[in-house]
Amino acid sequence: MAAGQLRLIKRRIRSIQNTAKITRAMELVAASKMRRAQLNAVAARPYAERMQWVLADLAETLGQYEPEDLHPLLRERAEVKTIEVIFITPTRGLCGGLPGNLNRRMGQFTVEHGKEQRTVAVGRKGRDFMRRSGQNVVAEFLELGDYPTYEHVQPIARVAIDDFLNGDADEVYIAYAKFVNMVTQAPAVERILPIVAEADTATEGVDYIYEPGREAVLAELLPRIVGRAIYAAVLEAAASEQSARMVAMRNASDNANELMTDLTLVYNKARQESITSELLDIVGGVEALAG
Repeated sequence: MAAGQLRLIKRRIRSIQNTAKITRAMELVAASKMRRAQLNAVAARPYAERMQWVLADLAETLGQYEPEDLHPLLRERAEVKTIEVIFITPTRGLCGGLPGNLNRRMGQFTVEHGKEQRTVAVGRKGRDFMRRSGQNVVAEFLELGDYPTYEHVQPIARVAIDDFLNGDADEVYIAYAKFVNMVTQAPAVERILPIVAEADTATEGVDYIYEPGREAVLAELLPRIVGRAIYAAVLEAAASEQSARMVAMRNASDNANELMTDLTLVYNKARQESITSELLDIVGGVEALAG
């Protein structure tokens, strides 16, 4: 093998070594971010559970009202013509097949539902997909950061609530990646509006007194429930993104190391062939001179 080819293989080995260092560093960073995202998601759950408990207690009195007397966020529409989907996806790449899985689930939901659809895109990957597929993107939120807070999702909740109250959307859904474990992220689609207040047996038999009244407390609680649902989905999506990125970078590092091993073996064989060829030339030259 020519010396030029040996230099080319050596250069490729050096390049792959540098790539493996980068992917390893990105894997460690993603692992750290994933851990923090998981802690944020877990920390938000007790508040969400208590809100659902209070809503379940308040729901016991909802049967006394006619549908038109219910809070607007609780009213089911007689006919659903338009739906709105809050589509949460990663903004950056290098997270494996997660964006593709989310986009496929969203496309499947759109086909199955068959209604006119409005989309609130949270993340650049989903925004680009919905635009390419010709969907109506009514709002964009592309920079929530790695550690979103409740204040960051308030504008998203306000858009969803206003569109529902104004009649622009008859139902509002949220699509996101639910964090199952480090290697599994399940695309999920859930309805958040209108709110369904389910009775809880744990609240039966207890007559709580609410000030200034049940209706006032319910009116204050319902928008917070919408914001909480979106915030929980954003936290799940953040943990899923960092987990998918960590796994993807780990696989990239492993592939780089395997390729480096293979190229090193090829380089050593080629170098041995070159040395053997040079030795044969020297021995042949000595014998020729001796003859």
